[in-house]
Amino acid sequence: MIIKTRFAPSPTGNLHIGSIRTALYSWLFAKRNKGIFVLRFEDTDCERSTKLSIKKILKGLKWLGLTWDEGPYFQTQRLQHYIDIIDSMILSGKAYKCYCSTSRLEKLRKNQILKGEKPRYDGKCRDIKGNFYGSVPYVVRFRNPETGKVIFYDEIRGKIVFENKELDDLIILRSNGIPTYNFCVVIDDRDMKITHVIRGEDHINNTPRQINILKSLGADIPIYAHVSMITENSGRKMSKRNNVIDVMEYYQKGYLPDAILNYILRLGWSYGNQEVFSLDEMKKLFNLKGLSKSSSCFNIKKLLWLNHYYINNLSVDYIGKCLEHYFQTENIDISKGPVLTEIIKITARRCNTLRDMVQLSRFFYQEFEYLSNEVTKKYLNNNNITILQEIRKMIADLSIWSVCNLLQLVKLLSIKLNITLSAVAMPIRFAITGSEISPSIDITMYFIGKDRLLSRIGKAINYINEN
Repeated sequence: MIIKTRFAPSPTGNLHIGSIRTALYSWLFAKRNKGIFVLRFEDTDCERSTKLSIKKILKGLKWLGLTWDEGPYFQTQRLQHYIDIIDSMILSGKAYKCYCSTSRLEKLRKNQILKGEKPRYDGKCRDIKGNFYGSVPYVVRFRNPETGKVIFYDEIRGKIVFENKELDDLIILRSNGIPTYNFCVVIDDRDMKITHVIRGEDHINNTPRQINILKSLGADIPIYAHVSMITENSGRKMSKRNNVIDVMEYYQKGYLPDAILNYILRLGWSYGNQEVFSLDEMKKLFNLKGLSKSSSCFNIKKLLWLNHYYINNLSVDYIGKCLEHYFQTENIDISKGPVLTEIIKITARRCNTLRDMVQLSRFFYQEFEYLSNEVTKKYLNNNNITILQEIRKMIADLSIWSVCNLLQLVKLLSIKLNITLSAVAMPIRFAITGSEISPSIDITMYFIGKDRLLSRIGKAINYINEN
């Protein structure tokens, strides 16, 4: 048997963490078993589905590297196929037209609730012989079995049983002529020969209804695995309807796809105590048995930790290629400064995101102005002008440009002025970077370069004199 999984988002909002986890688990299961991963858009909700959402989902999956083997398929392009099947089901008695008005159904529901009964359709139109087509609006309902049980084995939760008498006759065609989700998904899974359905636990109640439709069509039943929900810090379920951040916003904030995938993998799946997984390890080790029944809480601090880990452990060439985008968005020309891979080596340990790295290293490539604030007053003042004047002379006279020699200059100046190394380094650091934070002063000076150093220290001295 060829393993075949699918990711079937509805394009009605952002591609958030929960959706990505479903896609990742389905993708990894297919890859581990040398199977096929299908991308399918369940876009029959015409009022809420948008082309923008489709574009965002495709972009997010591509950024994460979750490439598909088949698709993308769109349910709206298969509408006539669904309707043809529904027509044949009506003819064979597996489905029927229901002419009940909205007001009748609402009244029925209220009465059932008042009686303490579970709200469900009462089957009024099940056996109507006449055909009112063309005169009275109708929906089409699936004729669900009235007796017996639906039993299926969930790969995460074990044996699950539903009584058929608890399942009402599901609407499979709306009055506007559009088939419903629960019907389309069944036909798609059957036609596309999906063997394993990995999806959120909120779909468990849909599963028995879908199984009954599959059985009525004589189709094979997929193996189901319903993953537990992801909660926010507040304990609320993560949902695209709650304005949860879109995955591409993590990209904009400077996260690596490697960190995102690793973090999402561990939101509900474990392999001993291992925390960090390469993509090859994910493909090799992932299995449905390692999935937890318990919900997982999204922790941004853990994600930042993983991102920091990957920034410091992936190759500097790879990080450099990723980092170029962020410099471009800041309009920083990296050709006017040191080689980017060298800057990564000296800034990575201090950074949790690629955005952090840009902010920490922009002064290597871009000139700046001193702001009129308390920090500037702290370092660019008459008490420190001698430090800047002396270090400028020493740099101008330096014949061999090296990190070692620059550190020696700072140490010598500290001895000469009889002040601490920090008292010498901080005014210099601020003068040449415009910030209190940078790599060590000797390395910072080395990569800024002699000409820029002299120019910036001169500018700082002028600022003090003018202010």
